Amino acid sequence: MAGSKLRLACPCLFGLESILNYEIKHIGGENITVTDGKVSFDGNVSVLARANLCLATAERVFIELTSFRAESFEALFQGVFAVPWENYIGITDVFPVKGHSLKSKLESIPACQSIIKKAVVERLKSKYNITYFEETGTLYQIQFALHRNIARIYLDTTGVGLHKRGYRRKSNAAPIKETLAAGIADLARIKPDSLVCDPMCGSGTLLIESAFKACHIAPGIRRKFAAQSWPLVPEEIWTEERNQALAEIEKHSSFRAIGSDLDPESVLLTNENAAKAGVASRISVSRSDVAKFTPPENAVTICNPPYGERMLETKQAEELYKKLGEQLHPSAANPCVIISPHEEFEKFFGRKADKRRKLYNGMIKCQLYMYFK
Repeated sequence: MAGSKLRLACPCLFGLESILNYEIKHIGGENITVTDGKVSFDGNVSVLARANLCLATAERVFIELTSFRAESFEALFQGVFAVPWENYIGITDVFPVKGHSLKSKLESIPACQSIIKKAVVERLKSKYNITYFEETGTLYQIQFALHRNIARIYLDTTGVGLHKRGYRRKSNAAPIKETLAAGIADLARIKPDSLVCDPMCGSGTLLIESAFKACHIAPGIRRKFAAQSWPLVPEEIWTEERNQALAEIEKHSSFRAIGSDLDPESVLLTNENAAKAGVASRISVSRSDVAKFTPPENAVTICNPPYGERMLETKQAEELYKKLGEQLHPSAANPCVIISPHEEFEKFFGRKADKRRKLYNGMIKCQLYMYFK
């Protein structure tokens, strides 16, 4: 089975599908299908390992085992029972079930979990000739998604989500997700010779993800994945793919990043996280007010300014947007990219964006305002 093709699927934050599509083509994914919040593709176990290690904007890497119409619990049971679970799950392995249902007749998540679990157990009982599963071995997380009565059944090869790179064990109050930061770095066209600034760097995520992109550092290179303990993906595959990812790092990149923040804790946090990420030598951070920030010549400014839900906080955020507009003066030589959920950001910034893109920071709908003229 190691050499055969698998159907893989990577969920992503809404708005990042086209970037993830390009990433998947780059790692050798084939027969790619893009839908809202997900990119599906074919690949062997080497591509599976590469996807976990190298994809910067994917949330997870699933094996898609089957899809079928399920308007009743009987149909759900039979569809799941037909999957050759014995090809994946051993006699002692653990196989919990979780998932979601949207616009489908089968609305109850606990009921769907119970039926899917029962179908897997019955299939494995018939194959292994046993009646009891102790579930003390390797974890195989089963995921299901019901949408408009179509059930899709997956195995999660990732474990802890891919946005958990391993460098950000601590963060400030309003961190930006690593996968979103990677997408913003891509949209900001960060290159190996870029100079990047973030005058409100928080925990440094935008700067670190920019460094990863510029230096071709695989974001998953410092962590482990659920499928590393699966017989399906031999250990030598993981070793080979990690070594290849290490070989592709642009060690001679001239990339540099400058971060600043008014909060001394954020300065400390950014330095700590950059060190954990292995890019501290490329990032310099200082304590400074955004009102005193002037981007160096030929720098790309990227930032995620704070915003508030309460009136006072919103007013403070709007004042901050005004300060940004007064200080940045974006141009072709000094472009800037700013993410904000505030619908009137441009009004306070003082200039219409040259381009806008809808993105989601978790469940918060935002706009990425891009200034490059």
